[in-house]
Amino acid sequence: MTYPKPTIAVDLALITVLNGALHCLLIERSDALAVGGAWALPGGFVHEDTSVEDTAKRILQDKANMPDAYLEQLCTYGAVGRDPRQRVISITHFALLPATQLLAAARGKSDVTLAQITTNWQGEDGGAAQAISEHLGPLDLAFDHADILGDVVKRLRGKLDYTAIGLELLPEYFTLRDAQEVHEAILGRSLTKPAFRRKLLDRDLIKPTGRREAASAFRPAELYTRTPLDKE
Repeated sequence: MTYPKPTIAVDLALITVLNGALHCLLIERSDALAVGGAWALPGGFVHEDTSVEDTAKRILQDKANMPDAYLEQLCTYGAVGRDPRQRVISITHFALLPATQLLAAARGKSDVTLAQITTNWQGEDGGAAQAISEHLGPLDLAFDHADILGDVVKRLRGKLDYTAIGLELLPEYFTLRDAQEVHEAILGRSLTKPAFRRKLLDRDLIKPTGRREAASAFRPAELYTRTPLDKE
């Protein structure tokens, strides 16, 4: 007896913080009418001789030119009809990257954009997200990618209080102001500066480098780096 075989895919949400807000990289679809939207997360099919994890890493390399980054499996989306063309089950992942990396990936490409992720819900309630391009306005997302982006935001908010996941969005050296900006972007609300910084330092998640940022309009702030994993 033979059984129909659904297609397995990986969709990858490439996430960063830019101008104080969460952003994601989106690809313009040439088949918008067939897939229900003009813009989508980068993705690819899982080949018979390739693991799901290697497929996610391949997409990361192809779309962001990065061989490595914080990469986490999010969820499996298998609703019937999620892809109008054929039966596709997607094992979704998200990657957290510094803004410079995704800006470089989108530069000079008319079919690639960095869009701001917004939600109309608070905390960890969950729900679909919206993607808004600075130049194009609200974007029509294909498939169930609005739900996927909402689930990414919910996952990040849920892990922010007990892990160092927010620091994965920062470069190697950063200021306390940078760290607070990332956490506020994920949470979608402002944080009290003294309380946030005290909590971050008390948890031994970061350590001072003894260096200061390049000259700015204000007194250059001290630079920090992540505490090695064996000390977390």
